[in-house]
Amino acid sequence: MPEDKKSYTYADYLAWEHDVCAEVINGEIISMSPSPTPKHQNVVDELTAEFKMFLRGKTCTAFSAPMDVCLFADKETKEESIKDWVQPDLFVVCDETKIGDKNIHGAPDLVIEVLSPSTARNDRLIKFQNYEKAGVKEYWIVDPYNMSVEIYTLEEASFKQTAIYGKDDLLTVGIFSDLQIDLKNIFKE
Repeated sequence: MPEDKKSYTYADYLAWEHDVCAEVINGEIISMSPSPTPKHQNVVDELTAEFKMFLRGKTCTAFSAPMDVCLFADKETKEESIKDWVQPDLFVVCDETKIGDKNIHGAPDLVIEVLSPSTARNDRLIKFQNYEKAGVKEYWIVDPYNMSVEIYTLEEASFKQTAIYGKDDLLTVGIFSDLQIDLKNIFKE
């Protein structure tokens, strides 16, 4: 468990018991999440299946939580210097040099966060700003309760909302224009 201190590094985190999952921005814990709801996890699993099948045999790789992403690090960054790491619900990395033995170093190409009541503020504000700052090319905020997907694309170092899709729509993935996802398969009543 974390000690009672104000600022944490990735080295501190690795010394905690391994059943603790935490996300940290600028050394401060922003989330120690409980297990997701079945609705949340089903949406994550369905999206993961779509990306895993599409990316099979290609150079990009899809990952789902829990997997640590050290947003502003590279493989040379010492663990005691890393003060930002998150565990996106789903993300895609196309630069295999970012994939380490224990974690991901640097910004993924695509990040998908599925909202939960306990994490919505982090996903919409704190993580949004840090994904933007880190250079994530495409960020999705998926609302499993309202059955919608908001798409943000990085343009000139800022996220611009480029689309909103509903449960009956066919979503075209920005970084993979040949991938379309039928949201009827993702959002199940």
